[in-house]
Amino acid sequence: MTSDKKNISLLADIFIKSGLTNIVISPGSRNAPIILSFANRHEINAFSIVDERSAAFFALGIALQTGKTAAVACTSGSAALNYSSAISEAYYQKIPMLILTADRPSHFIDVGDGQTIRQENVYRNFIKKSYQLPQDLDTKEKIELAERTINEALTLCCFPQPGPIHINLPFGEPLYNTTKESVLGRIIQFDNTSLTISDTELKKIAKKWNTSKKVMIIAGQTSPNYKVNSILEKISQNKNTVVLTETTSNLIGENFIDTIDNVVSTIDKSETELFKPEILITFGGQVVSKMVKKFLRTNKPREHWHISPSGEKMDTYFSLTKVLISDEFAFLDSIYKYLSPFNSNYPDRWHGRKKEVDIRKNDFLAKAGYSDLKVFEIILKQLPASSVLHLGNSTPVRYSQLFGSRKDIVYNSNRGVSGIDGQVSTAAGYTYYSDKLNVLITGDLGFFYDSNGLMNKYLVPNLKIIVINNSGGGIFRFIPGPDTTPNMEEFFEAKHNWKAEYICKAFYVVYKKAENIEELQRLLPKILSTKNQYPEVLEIFTPSDKNAEILREYFQFIRK
Repeated sequence: MTSDKKNISLLADIFIKSGLTNIVISPGSRNAPIILSFANRHEINAFSIVDERSAAFFALGIALQTGKTAAVACTSGSAALNYSSAISEAYYQKIPMLILTADRPSHFIDVGDGQTIRQENVYRNFIKKSYQLPQDLDTKEKIELAERTINEALTLCCFPQPGPIHINLPFGEPLYNTTKESVLGRIIQFDNTSLTISDTELKKIAKKWNTSKKVMIIAGQTSPNYKVNSILEKISQNKNTVVLTETTSNLIGENFIDTIDNVVSTIDKSETELFKPEILITFGGQVVSKMVKKFLRTNKPREHWHISPSGEKMDTYFSLTKVLISDEFAFLDSIYKYLSPFNSNYPDRWHGRKKEVDIRKNDFLAKAGYSDLKVFEIILKQLPASSVLHLGNSTPVRYSQLFGSRKDIVYNSNRGVSGIDGQVSTAAGYTYYSDKLNVLITGDLGFFYDSNGLMNKYLVPNLKIIVINNSGGGIFRFIPGPDTTPNMEEFFEAKHNWKAEYICKAFYVVYKKAENIEELQRLLPKILSTKNQYPEVLEIFTPSDKNAEILREYFQFIRK
């Protein structure tokens, strides 16, 4: 049984034939044809989530975990606007999503009809491409056009780099009529061959690399990739090349500098020439470290090459000179055979500084008092092997960078746009298809902001949420500016006395709390146990007045 609307029946058929299975639907009326066409197909896993914003982040989490396009579908009007946050995150983090918005026929737009806005191309500033299917597929030509449109849309979700695609679907009434006859569509193959760089060009690039004393590679946010990790480990052994990574890079190597902030914070003005690169090579998504951004924007490399399959001109450090149109493995693997680098002490300088800083870091942590910093040290040490760690924005993702990366952990975070919304929902969507322990560490405001992520019947037992409650936006206590204004507590920090306990009770989620190190040490192993049969929340209360002070002392100490 499917909707009698041919446009959506055709889309559902091609969706299935493309090997896609997941769609998250929010209840509505105008999207009834979408529901009838997708939810009644045994090949499709259809999820029902009421809150559109949460639903879209849940789908984002599914796409991130499976590596395949996940669809979201909603009714018309303001419902579609609630997808905007997740779509922008998918766009900048490069996650494949298909957004289906039900709409009224065009002659109902701007005439005062209910639940109606201008939906065509509504996401224009943060979408790879938008389409609108014809309302009526009443001719052979319209069916062929719709087939090409749907196939192109599904291809663009993944190539040349993944991202969100929007299809707007106008439906006239009646909306609930069904038929047993689906509209069958063709699969159209598009050329999606990976772009490669010619040998001639590779030799020119290698010549510059080989004759430079100081080459720096910075990996932004990426999903785990064994092939990239392996070739990068080989390149990191070159005597003129240093590799900088973050937890969200998901790249681990003996020669990688994986605590960027710790090291960069110790570089004074007299040393900048020693540490700044001549050539900077970047790939991946956003970089968390503001310190390295400031360092490289102030001390610009002679050349900056960014690797991007789509030719994206990501000029993070305001020094971009070349875009290498290739995926990172193809470029790094191809260039490696041409490398016979200059023998310099550039990487040794970075590694030596890291060793010095690691010693001071451990000395400080051994004496540090109860605070966000100490809590992170305890959690990250006790996180079981083969876990997935979801890091909330603001302080959680930044604190994690101070402790480096573990080879047995996958690190996720919504760092495309770096908003605090959708943290719970994204982790919930990811965990649904994961057989590993998934732990979300989020701040209190991020948790409360996405508390509708718990209004979800698809929460699974291996999802554990750790809420670090420091009574507000703790990050504003240690970034320069807000802490000197009279509006600090009310408008920046948003100081509060809220607790997660009754939110958890409302949605039947197990709740525990810790208010000191002893309670944390006692409860944490229980929360992180894979034997638990329910999703759980552990709320850890930390002293807001001490957190920023201890973090400042930490950076002062490691600079000595």
